[in-house]
Amino acid sequence: MAAPSSAGDRVKRFFGIDPDEKLDDSSYYDDGSFVEREPSTKDFLLQLAPTLAGITHYFRELFPFLGWIFHYNLTWLLGDFIAGVTVGFVVVPQGMAYAKLAQLDPEYGLYTSFVGFILYWAFATSKDITIGTVAVMSTIVGNIVLSVTAAHPTIKREEVARSLALVCGIILLFIGLARLGRIVEFIPLVAIAAFMTGSAISIASGQVAGLLGLQGVNTRDATYLVIINSLKALPTAKLDAAMGMTALFGLYFIRGVCSYMGKKQPNKKKLWFFLSTLRMAFIVILFILVSWLANRGVTDIKKAKFAILGTVPSGFQHVGAPRFDSEILGAIAGDIPTTVLVLLIEHIAISKSFGRVNNYIINPSQELVAIGFTNVFGPFLGGYPATGSFSRTAIKAKAGVRTPLAGIFTAIIVLLALYALTSVFFFIPSAALSAIIIHAVGDLITPPRELYKFWITSPIEVVIFFAGVLVTIFTTIENGIYVTMGASAGLLLVRILFITDGKFLGKVDIATVARDDVRGGSGVARGPAEGEGTHSAFIPLGRSDLSNPALDLKTPYPGVFIYRFSEGLNYLNASRHVDFLTIEIFKHTRKTELNKFSKLGDRPWNDPGPRRGADPNHDEIAGRPTLRALILDFAAVDFLDVTAAQALIDLKNQFNRYASPDRVEWHFAGVANKWTKRALVASGFGADTIHSDFGKGDSGPLLAVGDSANNTAEVVNAIEKPKDIEGGEITPVAATKTNSGGARLVPIYGINRPFFHVDIETALKSAIHNLDGRSKYAESS
Repeated sequence: MAAPSSAGDRVKRFFGIDPDEKLDDSSYYDDGSFVEREPSTKDFLLQLAPTLAGITHYFRELFPFLGWIFHYNLTWLLGDFIAGVTVGFVVVPQGMAYAKLAQLDPEYGLYTSFVGFILYWAFATSKDITIGTVAVMSTIVGNIVLSVTAAHPTIKREEVARSLALVCGIILLFIGLARLGRIVEFIPLVAIAAFMTGSAISIASGQVAGLLGLQGVNTRDATYLVIINSLKALPTAKLDAAMGMTALFGLYFIRGVCSYMGKKQPNKKKLWFFLSTLRMAFIVILFILVSWLANRGVTDIKKAKFAILGTVPSGFQHVGAPRFDSEILGAIAGDIPTTVLVLLIEHIAISKSFGRVNNYIINPSQELVAIGFTNVFGPFLGGYPATGSFSRTAIKAKAGVRTPLAGIFTAIIVLLALYALTSVFFFIPSAALSAIIIHAVGDLITPPRELYKFWITSPIEVVIFFAGVLVTIFTTIENGIYVTMGASAGLLLVRILFITDGKFLGKVDIATVARDDVRGGSGVARGPAEGEGTHSAFIPLGRSDLSNPALDLKTPYPGVFIYRFSEGLNYLNASRHVDFLTIEIFKHTRKTELNKFSKLGDRPWNDPGPRRGADPNHDEIAGRPTLRALILDFAAVDFLDVTAAQALIDLKNQFNRYASPDRVEWHFAGVANKWTKRALVASGFGADTIHSDFGKGDSGPLLAVGDSANNTAEVVNAIEKPKDIEGGEITPVAATKTNSGGARLVPIYGINRPFFHVDIETALKSAIHNLDGRSKYAESS
């Protein structure tokens, strides 16, 4: 009685597919051998299904502080306290200065910084990063605030900033919770560098008017216009110029002296670092004193001798839910993508950079959760969009921070400033704040030595860098971001489409010797046991790897070609690879039957054959080998799509027609992905051909074997082999073999897949073995 058909069989019949057609035909191997089971759709779905362990891991990842908080100690406390307080002295003047860039009152900068420090530590995977106000984000927020309030006069500036932070926070939080943080990898380093450099130039040029007290300069114009108009307005400079220029000079002077003394006195390097870090606080205090002496008794900032900050309200004066209605959402909708992108770029780039420097790995998704929470809850205390700060992160790292908890101490400093020092802030010169901004963004400009590294690595990316910077200068920061990202993505596609030719490999026997043995260029004489201790290596025949021209590089075997893919194999480059393979192989081989066509008119137009009157058996082509085998190195191929698979099928059919009546063997080396292997098997590759003449007259195809993990067990490698790839009854199968020393050797891959090999050398040996076996069989027949 026939076994009842499964649901999968019934579905196959409905669509006209033979239910008995399987990728895994293992009926010939019932002797307990190791037979590979192809992955099924069920396996794929099971990979996506959540597990208890996975769910537990997910929630533990949401609160990474649980991994270190219970180990907290006094040493960590001291390091965090020093770093947190040090950053606190920097963040207070910077926060107020950056709020002015965002077209907001200075207290909003303090609110934003406080929320970032108080929340980040619980979700952080970076000990160095500091979340708060940053110059670039503040500038972009300022541009958005001005454009929205100009179009909607009823909307207040702080409402725009707070609502923007809330919406962006929700988006970032969703991306982080969904563990989609890897999308940041779409943003290359060159785009980040161009964005930072262009933004720094744009911000610094926009602060020159405030630094010098210039009149009639619209700092919201394109950067090049701001520079031109600032130069034109130099005659209108006021007393502010004295305050701004001396403050800027003081900042650079203190940093220069401290840096010089740190090198001259290495034993006091830490002391000089902390003195340098406090330079912003020192300059602010000094110029508050100067301003107070110059403006004593002034209560109206319009009557001051130079522009001063004015009243900063004490405490949290703007607590409450941000505005969240259709009018404001419609007004800011067009600016949300840019804001989210900048928040991503700054934070992830900085955290990854300092993670590499300080030997730890950040989780991009978790970092997005951190800044997402910060921007969701920040607006309820008056905050605007916040992200990671490069300058403060560098200070925090150099100050010896031990854990993310250092942010708590910085938050305390900000809190003290909000409640105890706001009356003092009244006299801060605006020009001094401009000097602080210019000084801070100067570190964001990519130095020439880094550009030189870019040039050595990839010259075309330097062009993209300058394109991004120039677009930022002549248009807007947002346009600069999109240009660099678009150009980088375009470069990637161009490389995949047009610069992805693989390499035909040749074989060379190599050994290892001491470097001093080959100095002088004379080489190393072979020892008495020639070839002992050598192994085969495979390098490009075209010497594109800059190998020694004196090397004896040979073709693998007559009629056998080894091809290594570059940049993977997919629908974008499959056609190019196939064309390249066809052209090169046809150029170096001949058809198996030279005089196949009896009449000239029977020949195809693209194969006219030898010259009229020439003997085809003595033609130049006749001296070439026939195409016998192709070995494809799949080490760089991790996925095979339908287009690429079909291209290989078409190429196999074309080569079989070319080699007819012979058949071309296809071997694959380094196929590491089981789904790629499944795709190849479904396309007719790799499977056993026991009923063909491959291997006849010999012991069959060669297989790579290795030591078993358990040399004493009777069954050393068991798997579950289903009756059908999509389901059915399961039978355990296994295989063992004992070598002369008693150890058990087991096949690395299943014996039903003899044309998948662990490396190129094994593939070549197997191909030669099969071809020799076929030749012997043909001779005996």
